[in-house]
Amino acid sequence: MLNNKAKYTEIIKTEAKRLGFLSCGISKAGFLEEDAPRLEAWLNKNMNGEMRYMENHFDKRLDPTLLVEGSKSVVSLLLNYYPTETQTDDSYKLSKYAYGNDYHHVIKHKLKSLLLHIQDEIGEVGGRAFVDSAPVLDKAWAAKSGLGWIGKHSNLLTQQVGSFYFIAELIIDLELDYDHATTDHCGTCTACIDACPTEAITEPYVVDGSKCISYFTIELKENIPNDVKGQFNDWMFGCDICQDVCPWNKFSKPHNEPLFNPHPELLDMTKKDWEEITEDTFKKVFQKSAVKRTKFSGLERNIKFLKK
Repeated sequence: MLNNKAKYTEIIKTEAKRLGFLSCGISKAGFLEEDAPRLEAWLNKNMNGEMRYMENHFDKRLDPTLLVEGSKSVVSLLLNYYPTETQTDDSYKLSKYAYGNDYHHVIKHKLKSLLLHIQDEIGEVGGRAFVDSAPVLDKAWAAKSGLGWIGKHSNLLTQQVGSFYFIAELIIDLELDYDHATTDHCGTCTACIDACPTEAITEPYVVDGSKCISYFTIELKENIPNDVKGQFNDWMFGCDICQDVCPWNKFSKPHNEPLFNPHPELLDMTKKDWEEITEDTFKKVFQKSAVKRTKFSGLERNIKFLKK
């Protein structure tokens, strides 16, 4: 006979699968003891660059019980975004996660459905949904929940799956059966470190965010510094280099989420098309995309930087 914790855990994991999540792992909510000194050291070295928001809510970042009152469990979820087709070779490149609709909206909708299902099936359960938009250490919780390990490029990696997926959480006030962390399978491989053109991976498992192409093309609001000119390998929004070279990503399989399919015009656009892009075309192609975050002016700046 299943006890309540086991029964509730099964209800949650079954519904997560039905909603299209790749996998679901659960951890006991509490202080992330091992991550505290790592985060502090990273911030002290200014590896967050202009991302000052990373310095806010330090305690909440490490302890979800301070973020969600009465929370007992962190339900971590992965959602695949690996595309069926990628851009042409003669194109400025976008990170694959930005091909389709903005993942924040797509996943938030799924998380709300999951929370409603939990409340319908189990009763009064309080909690909050998080998608990369609050002080939650997504990768740390996913690793703690056994969904993968943090690779040398600091992304979460999963055997037989790779790393092309989003991570999200439900933090709820319900005790559940908890999963256990998996082991590291990077071994002696340094493919991601060797391939990073800006040397942002300063040592295994440490990424200097202020040197990352994603940072320069998305987070940085001022002009991109000239000393990194010629190092972007045609990436105009984000960068997938460290993931593309990772041997575990040969196991990546295309997603089955229609909302992540690219706008029909996107995959056919050449460098010339991007160089001549108008604000109207930008609004049409990226109407529901995460690329809107950099705005037309930001994308234009990035393309000019690559073109020179």
